[in-house]
Amino acid sequence: EVQLVESGGGLAQPGGSLRLSCTGSGFDFIDYWLYWVRQAPGKGLEWVSTITLRGGSGPYYADSVKGRFAISRDDAKNTVYLQMNSLKPEDAATYYCVRDVTGNTWYPGIWGQGTQVTVSS
Repeated sequence: EVQLVESGGGLAQPGGSLRLSCTGSGFDFIDYWLYWVRQAPGKGLEWVSTITLRGGSGPYYADSVKGRFAISRDDAKNTVYLQMNSLKPEDAATYYCVRDVTGNTWYPGIWGQGTQVTVSS
């Protein structure tokens, strides 16, 4: 079964940091682009970041998180990370890890269950 499992969400203060992790299974992790997408309460989905294959282009970030968030991957651990620094209240959302549909198409395929991030003092 193809699966993505996120972890690392929780409560952070404004200006604080969190690191999200997402571990994949059931597919050749090393062959897929991966994305982080978020959804704030009452709002639509927002693309956050993309990491391509090792040695490839990017990574890529939404303007709203550029300079504050960093995506990385450890293919040996089948895990992608999102380091979130200088958190703002508007970063509060459910964060989803997403695998590309077939590899490198920019189209989302498999979604994780999401992890909740709350930013509040």
